[in-house]
Amino acid sequence: MLKQDQLIVQSKLEDLTQVQQWFDRFCSASQLPWLEAVFDQVNLALAEGFTNAVRHAHKGLPADTPIEIDLFLWQEKLEVQVWDMGQPFDPDKLPERKPGTLTVGGYGWFLMRRLADVNYERNDLGRNCLRIVKCSTPS
Repeated sequence: MLKQDQLIVQSKLEDLTQVQQWFDRFCSASQLPWLEAVFDQVNLALAEGFTNAVRHAHKGLPADTPIEIDLFLWQEKLEVQVWDMGQPFDPDKLPERKPGTLTVGGYGWFLMRRLADVNYERNDLGRNCLRIVKCSTPS
C-alpha cells in the first residue's frame, strides 16, 4: 500500500464539499497518471455514496451521527470505504430504472456500479460499508 487516510464527518449534506476537497488533495498528492484519469469517476461515486449515507442510511438519526470515509491507495488500485450506522439494505433488490424513465431518486446505486466496482455490506458491529474500488486497468 502506498498510502491511506481517513476522514470523519457529520451526517450533513453541506459536508460534501469537505469530503470532496479532502479526496482531491489525497489524489493530487499521489501523482499517479492513471489516478488522474479516473479521478472524476471515483469522485462522483464518492459523492453519491456520501449523500446516500446522509439522505437514506442516516435519515432520522442526529446530524452529528458520524460518517467515516477511508481511502487506500496501492500502485494499481484505489479503494474508498464509506461507513454509516443506518439500517442495512440490499442493493440487489433495487429496481433498475429504464433509460428515459423520469423518477425522483433511485439511480445512485446503478450510477456507482457503472463508475467503479462497488459492494455494500454490514459488519458484525452494526455498521454498513460501501466499498468503491477503481483499478488502473480494467479487471
